[in-house]
Amino acid sequence: MNGFEKRANLIKEKIMKTTLDMLQTSEPKRIRIADISKTAKVSQVTIYNYFGSKEALLREVFINFADKAILDFEEYMNEGHSLKEKIEHIIFLEKESYRGFPPGLIKELLIEDHELASYIEKQYKEKTIPLTVRLIEEGKHSGEISNDISIESVLGFIQLYMNQYENLLEMAQQSGNMDKFLDEMVHMFFHGICGKS
Repeated sequence: MNGFEKRANLIKEKIMKTTLDMLQTSEPKRIRIADISKTAKVSQVTIYNYFGSKEALLREVFINFADKAILDFEEYMNEGHSLKEKIEHIIFLEKESYRGFPPGLIKELLIEDHELASYIEKQYKEKTIPLTVRLIEEGKHSGEISNDISIESVLGFIQLYMNQYENLLEMAQQSGNMDKFLDEMVHMFFHGICGKS
């Protein structure tokens, strides 16, 4: 990569980081290219040259965010953690993601951008499901998940949690002690409401 390409990549990354930061405090509809330009200290023309439109910029920012989250989790999976540690890490990542990208914002982005929605669906099928199956298989192999329970049943149980994660995160936030609430959810995930510690 030559000097021009390096500089172009740095500018593009700066624009994307600025946009990501702005998404954490503003709705996508309220963010204007002029605001991104001013905050990133680049011209509006530069933004349009790199991304073509605000929608394309938002799409690339969210795709980059999602891809990085998957890559970070894949790396964590390869570090030899227990199943419980991996589940706790997933919940930690969800909590951090909630702060940066509340579920309502994610829904809004996916409803408005069909290309982004199909990309996320593809990532879910090609990356997230296989990672989850691997997590379950490793949990069975280590004895942390009963061999009497099928992978499909565990996937279904996890899906129940994931279908409600927006509500669970809101309840955690309203509880006054988000960390304690989420720790208790991890406990119930592994041991039920009467289970061992």
